[in-house]
Amino acid sequence: MDRIWGQARAELERAVGADSFATWIEPLKLIRLDTDIALIACPTRFLSDWVARHYSSDIMRALETVGNPVQRLSFEVAAMPAERPAAPAPAARPANPARAAIRGEDDLAAPLDSRFTFDNFVVGKPNELAHAAARRVAEGGPVTFNPLFLYGGVGLGKTHLMHAIAREIQIRQPESRVLYLSAEQFMYRFVQALRDRSIMDFKEMFRTVSVLMVDDVQFIAGKDSTQEEFFHTFNALVDQGKQIVISADRAPGEIKDMEERIKSRLSCGLIVDLHPTDYELRLSILQSKTEQFRNTQPDLVMAPGVLEFLAHRITSNVRVLEGALQRLFAFASLMGREITLDMTQECLTDILRSSDRKVSIEEIQRKVAEHYNIRLSDMIGPKRVRTVARPRQIAMYLAKQMTSRSLPEIGRRFGGRDHTTIMHGVKKIEELRGSDRSVAEDLDMLRRLLEA
Repeated sequence: MDRIWGQARAELERAVGADSFATWIEPLKLIRLDTDIALIACPTRFLSDWVARHYSSDIMRALETVGNPVQRLSFEVAAMPAERPAAPAPAARPANPARAAIRGEDDLAAPLDSRFTFDNFVVGKPNELAHAAARRVAEGGPVTFNPLFLYGGVGLGKTHLMHAIAREIQIRQPESRVLYLSAEQFMYRFVQALRDRSIMDFKEMFRTVSVLMVDDVQFIAGKDSTQEEFFHTFNALVDQGKQIVISADRAPGEIKDMEERIKSRLSCGLIVDLHPTDYELRLSILQSKTEQFRNTQPDLVMAPGVLEFLAHRITSNVRVLEGALQRLFAFASLMGREITLDMTQECLTDILRSSDRKVSIEEIQRKVAEHYNIRLSDMIGPKRVRTVARPRQIAMYLAKQMTSRSLPEIGRRFGGRDHTTIMHGVKKIEELRGSDRSVAEDLDMLRRLLEA
């Protein structure tokens, strides 16, 4: 069992990521494998329920990958011989708590990725404000904004900046205690403290940090008890003048099921949107990564135009872009070939095909209707009230920007409207985008949703 589980655990860590693996998978142990069922031991009922709901398919897929397919999982709550020890009481903290928290030696903290530093964060117009704000926090000393709230879609650099802040503070202020973790880990530790009746220890640990950094805070939305504790922790740290850095996939006001008082608190600092990358930023990232690779592989040969081609074609997010480039490097190195445009298209067929996904006018209408909570039929109907007309104009604008359809074609999809009506709607939204921040934010978020 230990050999099989060890192999499956390696697959799971690759599939779910290091943070989720450490929090939810590492405490598990495979006890028995029958013909169609795997029995897994968990240290707590909460953990078993959570894993069953969120990671069952990942576990079964991992077992199948290592040659032991099962049809279902069964979880048993049992004392675990290798269960990680509880976090030490405050008096037993190591002499250098900042270093411990950052490196993950503190049981509360998430490990940092050594690749994520300010030095290798490529700055461009879409992320320059976020980078400047992160640098300011990392320098230490009093800041005029607390919290710093970073938000944006997947692969735009939020986590990179969070890790970079933590590492910079470690260098500049080694005596500081910096605690970086995901909202998922915050919730898990809180529930664990409730179960172990050690809530006062939990409060003491979280409220005595110098800097608290919470990634993907939208995760606690809808979790009433966790939100309550997060709110009190937030207030206690702000009252002490301690810095808080938060990240999410959307602005505070757009996080559904988040308590209004928490939204208000999160909005009282500096809110920075990491916009989708533009061509110039994507090209700069590719050039930077290529130079880094050439430092270790000086014989790399790349034909002119390859990086420009990738920057034009792969627009979804930086992770996909970097992954594509890394695949090219590996292919060229293994095959001993020059990276040409033909080879690039051959090697990246699946990624390029995925990046070519076309957005339809109907999909735009549906997403906009859902966002503004209006009926889809209103998009093509005659209503002219502002609550319907403005979303309809936004959908027209996005249809013009994101599809290759002509104005008459777009007009036909919006209830047979004349092309001049479409022109007027597009022009109106273009004007509002420059003067109305809420409209600009709605457009950016809707574009991210449609491109995802």
